Amino acid sequence: MILCCGEALIDMLPRQTDAGEPAFAPYAGGAVFNTAIALGRLGAPSGYLGGLSNDLFGQMLAEALTASKVDYSLCPRSGRPSTLAFVTLTDGQARYAFYDENTAGRMLSEPELPSLDDTTEALFFGGISLVSEPQANSYAALCSRAGDRVVMIDPNIRPGFITNEASYRARLAAMLARADIVKISDEDMDWLGTDPASLLQGDTSVVLVTLGAEGVDVMTAKGTHRVPARRVTVVDTVGAGDTFNAGFLAGLHKAGLLSRKALATAPAENLGSAAELGVRSAAVTVSRAGANPPWEHEL
Repeated sequence: MILCCGEALIDMLPRQTDAGEPAFAPYAGGAVFNTAIALGRLGAPSGYLGGLSNDLFGQMLAEALTASKVDYSLCPRSGRPSTLAFVTLTDGQARYAFYDENTAGRMLSEPELPSLDDTTEALFFGGISLVSEPQANSYAALCSRAGDRVVMIDPNIRPGFITNEASYRARLAAMLARADIVKISDEDMDWLGTDPASLLQGDTSVVLVTLGAEGVDVMTAKGTHRVPARRVTVVDTVGAGDTFNAGFLAGLHKAGLLSRKALATAPAENLGSAAELGVRSAAVTVSRAGANPPWEHEL
């Protein structure tokens, strides 16, 4: 199982009632949640780990995971509320108001973390769940005891969400040092003050540098292989990166490369087919509204 560890939340999207009144409609979301959903739809053994509420929104998240064949049996459940993200549009630009204090996801503590057995072959971390404490510290602890499992991290840094920069930088540095796979953008690297060569000096075997419309560079100590983006009519980009992450992990799983040993020895071009699956999957996601990753039969 590929276990996606991080946030699941409800996006409250702006709508209008039949009477013309402003309203909000709830949609299941969250970067790590989206990756788990995409993995399940792509036919990979997908699992999700995060604090899930027993409220009606937590039930909505659980039903969405089940519908996409994602195992969430390791999730601690509680009576705390679900995280809500209210979205408003100003001149076409989305603004977010997060309601995350004392929520089931944010309050995930280290003692609540499950013991992992041999069926969990890889861990994925990322998103805003690596910012807010105590959940961020809990995920960092889980990462530190990953053992011989593959670890992938997509920091997806959003400076506007960071309240304790020193703590966040220290936490992220430790997790990136343990990661076997890092998916990162130029903006992320600028904020971190790093580059692919520096990331590859440690335990990291693969760095995936996203290039927007140009595609993605798959970088290893042995060289670089570029996978071009696919030309599609873009409806929106919500969930594109999350879907790419899932496609790459699913591709590694199908190719028998989802192990630390295989990743450490594989040339960049041998990882290209996994990146290609990620690019193809993301192209479908951006061609339709919302974070709606493709099923395997749609590719």
